[in-house]
Amino acid sequence: MRGFIRGTHHLTFCVGGAQEDYDFHVRLLGLKSVKKTVLFDGEIPIYHLYYGNRLGDPSTLLTAFPYRQAGWMGKRGTNQAKSLNLSVPADALGFWADRLSEHGVEHERGERFGTERLFFRHPCGIEYQIVGDPDTDDREPYDAVVPAEHAIRGAYGTTTSVRETDPQHFFFTEALGGELVSSEGPHHQYRIGDEQGYGRQLELAEEPDLPQGTWQFGEGTIHHQAFDVVSAANQQEVKDWIVGLGFTDVSEPKDRGYFFSMYCRSPGGLLVEIAYGTPQGFTIDESEEELGTHMCIPPHWEDRRSEISQLEPIETVETVVG
Repeated sequence: MRGFIRGTHHLTFCVGGAQEDYDFHVRLLGLKSVKKTVLFDGEIPIYHLYYGNRLGDPSTLLTAFPYRQAGWMGKRGTNQAKSLNLSVPADALGFWADRLSEHGVEHERGERFGTERLFFRHPCGIEYQIVGDPDTDDREPYDAVVPAEHAIRGAYGTTTSVRETDPQHFFFTEALGGELVSSEGPHHQYRIGDEQGYGRQLELAEEPDLPQGTWQFGEGTIHHQAFDVVSAANQQEVKDWIVGLGFTDVSEPKDRGYFFSMYCRSPGGLLVEIAYGTPQGFTIDESEEELGTHMCIPPHWEDRRSEISQLEPIETVETVVG
């Protein structure tokens, strides 16, 4: 059995400064700071900052590793995730164009695959697209900064830069069960997931002349796209299906505190995660009312809290303790 993928679970990327990233996602894009913790992997303390809607529901989550303090740089290029694409109501594009202008963010307005879009960049250089989605999106928006009628709903999907499309086409259609829905020159759009999912649009950009992008942690690059597989049993079915196609490097499940994850490098360079959440979600270590107001230390980092306290302080909208 193939198992099933619901849609996007979260999008994760490596940015520059923590304050710069917080200001971009909270003060500009109007997302809620859902969780402040540290990266589970590696031996140096790095923030892991989560942004999303009120509860950090799957598909609304953007998660960032600020690497500037550590001095680790990435290089953007092909065979690498290229753009984070966010969904807003189709009639909200004018609001967002004005908002980006008011905040001094350079942007271009364009159309792709029948949707109007705003193309702009994170301060560290990562490409973003705000997509005016003509379809109904009933995800709860976070409306403390941006009015609900204009607010970002969550992930629309991603764009991956590839040298050639065939290997990634195979992965998207056979491994993830997606379908090719549109092509416009060097741009191709796939739809994955089921009707209960969100962030279902995976796009490819053929860019054979670009240099290879980096895959390690490093400022200025997208690290992975996580897909929601809902349960442990289904996660194993999806893994077994992908391994059976010959992609034998799917990892064992990793406990990420708020969800359980497996990882696989797709042939087009996009690092794919298949994840399912715990029943408590982000309330496992903070109450619903206090989400994002503590520095939540994973158990295996508790004895190194003094090192974590040396991370760049962040001036926040919400009061943060601990």
